Amino acid sequence: MSEAAGFVRVSAAPELLTIEWASGARSEYPSVWLRDNLAEDRDTHSGQRLVDIADVPERPRIRTATQENGGVRIHWEGEARGASFSFEWLAAHAPGRTPARPELQVRTWLEGGGLDARRDFAWASLSAISGTPQVRLAWLTRLLQDGLAFLQDVPPELGAILDVVPLVGRVLETNYGFTFDVRSVPQPENLAYSDLGLGLHTDNPYRDPVPGFQALHALIPSSEGGESLFADGFALAAQLRATAPEDFAVLTHTAVPFLYSSKDAELYAERPLIQLSTAGSITAVHYNSRSIAPLDLPAALAPRFYSAYRRFAALLREPRYQLRTRLGAGVLVVFDNQRILHGRTAFSSARHPRHLRGCYLTRDSVYSEAALLRRRLAPAPA
Repeated sequence: MSEAAGFVRVSAAPELLTIEWASGARSEYPSVWLRDNLAEDRDTHSGQRLVDIADVPERPRIRTATQENGGVRIHWEGEARGASFSFEWLAAHAPGRTPARPELQVRTWLEGGGLDARRDFAWASLSAISGTPQVRLAWLTRLLQDGLAFLQDVPPELGAILDVVPLVGRVLETNYGFTFDVRSVPQPENLAYSDLGLGLHTDNPYRDPVPGFQALHALIPSSEGGESLFADGFALAAQLRATAPEDFAVLTHTAVPFLYSSKDAELYAERPLIQLSTAGSITAVHYNSRSIAPLDLPAALAPRFYSAYRRFAALLREPRYQLRTRLGAGVLVVFDNQRILHGRTAFSSARHPRHLRGCYLTRDSVYSEAALLRRRLAPAPA
């Protein structure tokens, strides 16, 4: 952080260290928090903690805090050893700081109908992201910020998707296997395997955990119908919160049962349609009307839920919020399955066959891939 480049004053009370940075920012560090984060209490090789909170004094009191060697040296009452904290480390871990990783800075987009997939989202060739780490990092960062990104020139062959997605993250195996084919089949067990248009939805809310990311590779695009639809669930949920806060609250507090049943799988999970963090920020959207099981709601609460559910569904049907694009042969799209809703327009496979191959990626592996690349490409310390 820029604050580490300079500071105005360091002061301490028994239970609090305060730093006033040259930028004008002011950071406060509780004594117990500092005592819990001693570098000496971490393994030098793995960086993992060697102590538990029960090993830390319950109310450590700062005796002295002195400036030295680009940081602060602290001694606590009743303890012989002291500890040093660099200004750089303190700035990076200041409470309320902006996330240091760009991929954590979510950028929502509401009016998808006015956006263009190639112009407004990350779009790169397979050769570029596989041959240039900087390009891959930029692409991954945009994917994580916007929730959606595209690759072109991926060979339209059945096995290509599994050759390519390790550049993005780790494949998640499900009851479909490592991949699944989105094309019409007789008597489909899933409506995705039909000619029908599909409204905006997220995949597999009946799994635990829900797949983090999804990749779809166009092998045979339909020239008539079969356009792909995408919308930002975070932006739509925020729109609901702004325009109908009571409905938003209902959808964040009502557990919705999701069920998938086939000859080789029986999957069930309950979760709200809109999921929040402990701080109240939107962290996931789970919307799949095809998979909602009968709700177990008291009769007095059902009308309220269905009213909120209907209002959210109406937002999802608005063309102004839907990015519409046709995936050409060899285009692979990756999107956040707990944020980006996707769907398609209807098509006729008898006249124009359509075949996409897809897979799911674990959520943490995609974030890890971006973080590892950033670490590898970071300049060496001076």
